Amino acid sequence: MNYSKSYLKSEIVKNLGTLRVKPETASNEKYYKAVSMVVNKLLENKSKHFKAHNASTGRKQVSYLSMEFLMGRSLKTNLHNLMLTEDIREILKEFDVNLSDIYECEPDAGLGNGGLGRLAACYLDGLATRGYNSYGYSILYEFGIFKQKIIDGWQTELPDNWLPGGEVWLNPQPELAVDVHFGGHIDEFWDNGYHYSSHKNYSVVKAVPYDMYVSGYNSTGVSVLRLWKAESPAFDMESFNRGDYTGALGQSISAEAISKILYPNDNHTQGKMLRLRQQYFLCAASIADITNRHMRDYGTLDNFAEKNAIHINDTHPTLAIPELMRILLDECGYGWDQAWKIVRETFAYTNHTVMKEALEIWNEDIFKEILPRIYQIVAEINRRFVEEMNMCFGWDQMRIERMAILSNHQVRMANLCVYATHTVNGVSRLHSEIIKDDVFNDFYKMTPDKFTNVTNGIAYRRWLSQSNPALTSLLKETIGDGFIEDASELAKFKKFAADSAVQKKLEQAKQTAKQALADYMLKKQKISMNVDSIFDVQVKRMHEYKRQHLNALNIITDYLYLLDNPDAPFVPKTYIFGAKAAPGYYMAKQIIKLLCCLSEEIARNSQISDKLSVVYIEDYSVTLSELIMPASEISEQISLAGTEASGTGNMKFMLNGAITLGTLDGANVEIHDIVGDDNMIVFGMTAEEVVQRKEIGYSPIEIYNSNPTIRRAIDLMLSGINGQTFEDIANSLKFNDPYMVLADFDSYRKAQNKVSELYLDRKKWNEMSAINIAGAGYFSADRAIEDYAQKIWKLN
Repeated sequence: MNYSKSYLKSEIVKNLGTLRVKPETASNEKYYKAVSMVVNKLLENKSKHFKAHNASTGRKQVSYLSMEFLMGRSLKTNLHNLMLTEDIREILKEFDVNLSDIYECEPDAGLGNGGLGRLAACYLDGLATRGYNSYGYSILYEFGIFKQKIIDGWQTELPDNWLPGGEVWLNPQPELAVDVHFGGHIDEFWDNGYHYSSHKNYSVVKAVPYDMYVSGYNSTGVSVLRLWKAESPAFDMESFNRGDYTGALGQSISAEAISKILYPNDNHTQGKMLRLRQQYFLCAASIADITNRHMRDYGTLDNFAEKNAIHINDTHPTLAIPELMRILLDECGYGWDQAWKIVRETFAYTNHTVMKEALEIWNEDIFKEILPRIYQIVAEINRRFVEEMNMCFGWDQMRIERMAILSNHQVRMANLCVYATHTVNGVSRLHSEIIKDDVFNDFYKMTPDKFTNVTNGIAYRRWLSQSNPALTSLLKETIGDGFIEDASELAKFKKFAADSAVQKKLEQAKQTAKQALADYMLKKQKISMNVDSIFDVQVKRMHEYKRQHLNALNIITDYLYLLDNPDAPFVPKTYIFGAKAAPGYYMAKQIIKLLCCLSEEIARNSQISDKLSVVYIEDYSVTLSELIMPASEISEQISLAGTEASGTGNMKFMLNGAITLGTLDGANVEIHDIVGDDNMIVFGMTAEEVVQRKEIGYSPIEIYNSNPTIRRAIDLMLSGINGQTFEDIANSLKFNDPYMVLADFDSYRKAQNKVSELYLDRKKWNEMSAINIAGAGYFSADRAIEDYAQKIWKLN
């Protein structure tokens, strides 16, 4: 659909009138709302046409269920995908308003925690761009991922009240609200030879949907992200009138708590119960919505699996499986075998972790109390599964116990997912092999054809054409603009990798991006950055397995070296970190404090600070990543091999020409396959070597005692950095070291030294950068969505 500039301008002016301001006096915030209202209306109309086409042609629908959708800002992306950016920029200029200033008025829709939620958001973009009939389903959290404030080096969590600026993108659909039932008890009875269950004395929470539209790039497609808000069904006037004010208000507060905040802290029983209620709320509302829509279109659920693909993004939406069984059994009268066939042909599951301790489990008593009917269905699934396994394995009761869904008073969500779905995929080639060989090996031996791989992909236009205009301009100049629609076109840039004129422009583009990040940090955090130093960046969730403390140990070693040798030649480096630690994750918060103390201690030494500095970027977000990725020169991907499922930050760095410094873990393996040894800096043990090292017995204290460099760095943590000691980190490294930081340290040091050597050879460095950009096309979300569509969802 084409819209004239005059139409767009008149709509903006009309919306300003609705907001009760005149164009000449309107603030940037009012212009942001007015423009966003225009774009939202265009998307709504585009979505109606797209839905009508899908309905008339009977196209299969993909429903992507995820507890997280880390959307970031919507205005910039939707303008770009609708190809309206320049028109809106010119219209605003007529009012003496800068579009870039308007973008800054929008808060990030922080409905996610990290890579899992960002991946889901990228896939909505890819689904729409590829023109597939798709819905995302999640919860309308009033408060998203917390705002991070660093106070005296410590992370402080502040509420992320994103709705005042973000609600302009939400389109309420109250007529599609559904009721979700919790608690109560189940009455069972037989009638004419049929067994029936009746759920009684349950509490009701109303799920009200709000739609957020995601436009595809230069396509007719629009993805709908349906977000569920929890509301109390009705105020209990009877209780209120008889004086039970607490009871009358309590039900409303309890209901609304479900969509109050993303991921309540679950290190206590009440938090665990709220998490479980959140998950069932999402699943019950979404499955009701999907089945209701299907019934409106077809009048029967017999063809449900033929017309619907429901995807479970990690284990959080697993309860969708027994919930669909409940609807088929209790509300539609299907027999068990017929219902189970529909379920198994409908659902697919993406696993996102190789660490068994991270696979989700629930206490059986809590599960049974909150979800009595769902518990019955899960128990029956488990009974039949155990019966099936006994037929397969007979005597091997240990294997059956490992695979069981209910065992040892626990409900194992991953086992339910793997058993009940038709396809299970990992998110990188290495990860998919690990889940077959280790995490789900018993299941793999039983049903090997069920397992496959889809390597993650990113909505690359966001981090290239939207975030890095200088690099985008260079690419257009050299290879044309086809890469904006088809990422595989980036491969053409490889033939320019050694071109000195192109290299010079590439270096200029990087310097422009570095200056933009430095300007931001000076303005926002009063931190000055040396733009002539290497920007070495590690931005991701703060977690021990991602090994930010390995990076810190190397920085301490550099610092001690420069203290001893202040005049020694040293290639200047700025180590940049950005990460949020889970509120209850003590060690992660300690690592943040360590990095901040390092930053302050080094900054006080004027002889060293020009050569070495540490910058901690506060409140890392999608929007900040759009600033950081173009400026990065080293991409730190240093997790212990065999622990990172894939990563997606590594892909964004690569796309912007950063060189990966990493282990052969997750999608780093595929990056290495694409660019080769000469264009990536690999260090550390392989996944196989990690397993072997653990088998023979890993003793970090022996390394500490025998390696004076490591010992000196850890001892500094104990004696104090910027007046703060770090006994817990030091003792963890010395005596436990679960992620084998000390085992990989020497290899990491050599890799960092190689970085410095390579950086001095500007021609070689720029050639490496160009080759990485040229190889990044494979990691497009468009490609990943096509893999899902053909291999798993069976879409046309």
